[in-house]
Amino acid sequence: MNPSAVAASLPMPAASVPVPTELGFVHFIGQTDAVGQGLFGILVLMSLVSWILIVTKGVALLGRQQRSKAFLRAFWNADSLDAVHHQIQAQGVADPFSHLTAHAMQAQSHHARFGASKLEEAGSAQEFLTRTIKKVLDEITMDMESGLSVLATIGATAPFVGLFGTVWGVYHALLAIGATGAGTLDKVAGPVGEALIMTGVGLAVAIPAVMGYNWLTRSNRVWGARLDAFAFELFTFLSTGQTLKGSGKAN
Repeated sequence: MNPSAVAASLPMPAASVPVPTELGFVHFIGQTDAVGQGLFGILVLMSLVSWILIVTKGVALLGRQQRSKAFLRAFWNADSLDAVHHQIQAQGVADPFSHLTAHAMQAQSHHARFGASKLEEAGSAQEFLTRTIKKVLDEITMDMESGLSVLATIGATAPFVGLFGTVWGVYHALLAIGATGAGTLDKVAGPVGEALIMTGVGLAVAIPAVMGYNWLTRSNRVWGARLDAFAFELFTFLSTGQTLKGSGKAN
């Protein structure tokens, strides 16, 4: 028997199936439609906004804490309210505690000088001082909490935006597989795995936003409680001229 004929009659070895190397994040973004790219753009925008808020609010928080501690040390070490007043005039208002002190002292001085000349000044000096302190506390609280609702919204909605992108990608992947008729595992797993990228992107956007929101909220709550305690002491000091003993002064 001819050896060449025998060799020709033998079955040829199965060719190795090339592993697709083009699959991945860039390939998924490039081949998806306008809806998928729009969802990805929304997630990128959410990430930028959340990080900008975390950085800016975090830096402002740390700076506010340092300035507040410095003012409180100077306040409780001052000889009199006049010394505190001169200090505020010289250094300006740079933290919530000095801001509250300046408005409270100004309200007391104004009411002592002009009395209740307008409806907003009605009542005794203590009542007018109480309203002024409460108004300033509300303004400071609103300023500290500004932007936090955006972080909370991003942390709550980003995973669902990513999940929507995954569902949309899986839907189009299955349509393409059904059109070609290739239903093998290697043809299905790649496109479906690519679609899961959007869920991962959504989680990557949401996790820093939630962590930043919790950190900023807790810090604002702690310093808000300290500010409330200081406001009570400031009111007592301006009303009676005496501080409260054992009242949690700043460290």
